[in-house]
Amino acid sequence: MTPLSVLPPDMVVALKLAFRAKIFTLIFYFIIALTVVVLLATEFSARQLSTVALDVGLSFIRIVLPLLIVLLVQELFSRDFERKIYLAILTYPRSRTHWLISRVGSIFIIALAALALMAFILALLTVTVEARYSQATPISLGIPYFITLGFIAVDMLVVLAISTFLAMSATTTSFVLVGTVGLTMIARSYTPIIELLQGDPYVVGEHVDPQLYQDSLGLIAFILPDLGRLDVRMIALYDKMIFLPADWMLLLASACIYALALFALAAWVLNKREFS
Repeated sequence: MTPLSVLPPDMVVALKLAFRAKIFTLIFYFIIALTVVVLLATEFSARQLSTVALDVGLSFIRIVLPLLIVLLVQELFSRDFERKIYLAILTYPRSRTHWLISRVGSIFIIALAALALMAFILALLTVTVEARYSQATPISLGIPYFITLGFIAVDMLVVLAISTFLAMSATTTSFVLVGTVGLTMIARSYTPIIELLQGDPYVVGEHVDPQLYQDSLGLIAFILPDLGRLDVRMIALYDKMIFLPADWMLLLASACIYALALFALAAWVLNKREFS
């Protein structure tokens, strides 16, 4: 009995397609790049080496994992549509929703495995750096680190939901990449911009009305979740839980509800989509 035998057949097929597309080789390259980036960052830093290592490593993980998810969505959704494999897979009695859930589950499993592996490598690198240099404010690789990784996993779920919806709606694979990366960048950055305008409303005063600019950015909150506040690495960097947002439960709940709503909308679009 193999580990894959306990998974649904559609998920097994998706994992095999990912393996054929050399996604796992790409994850290996990401791990090598993570190691190089972290070690180089510590070499060019004069103090707080373990903090710098952990900070740079988490930033790298938050950058590459959305790219991994988009590539998986392109391979397991958009490529199938381009190659017209749906003529064989979207047939009765298999429902389109079941097929979509299986593919989404497979992508999220691969992304979580990549997150766990890269987090483990980052922890080893940080411990190695910390052994060379003892700093006054030690980092935490315990519960705060796992909480940080949990928030990153929720961030990944939202990115997966966005890319899945775009894959069901778009007709080209490039739109999935551009759209997901663009929306992810907006969702991660609009809150700091709003806070900057609240602190200094005349930052953009020479070009546009500050209040109008701030109100326009505020409307984004009704379209995209606040992924920027899901970055809670400060609790691990300084081992202080006071950096965890007071409304962290609301943040997680809103992000998960948004992701589930997008998945449901993607399933509705897929069921209504006509293939030729």
